[in-house]
Amino acid sequence: MRRNRLGHSAVEVTELSFGAAAIGNLFSAVEPEQAAAAVDAAWDEGVRYFDTAPHYGLGLSERRLGEALRNRPRDAYVLSTKAGRVLDPLPDGGAATSESLSEGFAVRATHRRRWDFSAAGVRRSIEDSLERLGLDRIDIAYLHDPDDHAEAAFGEAYPELEKLRAEGMIGAIGAGMNQTAMLTRFVVETDVDVVLCAGRYTLLDQSALTDLLPAAAARGRSVVVGGVFNSGLLADPRPGATYDYAAAPLNLLDRALRLKAVTEGHGVPLRAAALHYPLAHPAVAGVLVGTRSPDEVRDAAALLRREIPDALWDDLRAEGLLTENGH
Repeated sequence: MRRNRLGHSAVEVTELSFGAAAIGNLFSAVEPEQAAAAVDAAWDEGVRYFDTAPHYGLGLSERRLGEALRNRPRDAYVLSTKAGRVLDPLPDGGAATSESLSEGFAVRATHRRRWDFSAAGVRRSIEDSLERLGLDRIDIAYLHDPDDHAEAAFGEAYPELEKLRAEGMIGAIGAGMNQTAMLTRFVVETDVDVVLCAGRYTLLDQSALTDLLPAAAARGRSVVVGGVFNSGLLADPRPGATYDYAAAPLNLLDRALRLKAVTEGHGVPLRAAALHYPLAHPAVAGVLVGTRSPDEVRDAAALLRREIPDALWDDLRAEGLLTENGH
């Protein structure tokens, strides 16, 4: 599987990365054996970039991912995690009964998530992540959803990531968000290596072409694109499908169905086109796909191996479904 270097760093990522939110029990529980098998399947498919965060299952994703990678050669893979939510233990271990949905994750509420973009909070977050992962360094650290914390993120959190990078605790630094405006500011105003942009450079939403991607290309920074299926609509467009984790509006459902008609006219599943689309931009280093089972991992890898004819993109532009500079 092809690898791309992140910005001016020495870190290289595979074009397909393993998003580990799902194995942190996103929306529903995943058995430990299935979580481990999903990571093994990703490895077998050539995936060497794995992404997690303390937020995912109150640290469960980090612990599971660290355990699944424990016996792999450390220099053979890249791992990213995030900072901005510190996990504080609850008294007496928190909820001691059955699992409940904690901010979208089916885990026991043993800790409280606390927003903290202070320098001390970022350092503590990274140190805690290293302990959960069982590692002595993190390849990529992102500031996680600093939307409402811009002053602290730029004034304290980002400078602390720079220090941690200089100390060798982190290889590459950046930010991960569901918007492009602040990510563009990180690219333009700081020395980030990479940003993780979720849902804003897809077949349904090409807004990253307005600001983020041109800025990244101009400054030699990298973008990893997540949310390529817009939380489900581009995977299976039908009534009731979700878009950005809510019921898809009718106009977007209609657009997704039009996309599907064009791609299937070329014998290409819509999911394959959605996965390939971001990779054509020179600033995009890879796509991140959240998976919870070996079958889902193998499916994503198979979609990435498919050949997509140039005529498909031409027809999407002709139908007004892609902007002219979109592919």
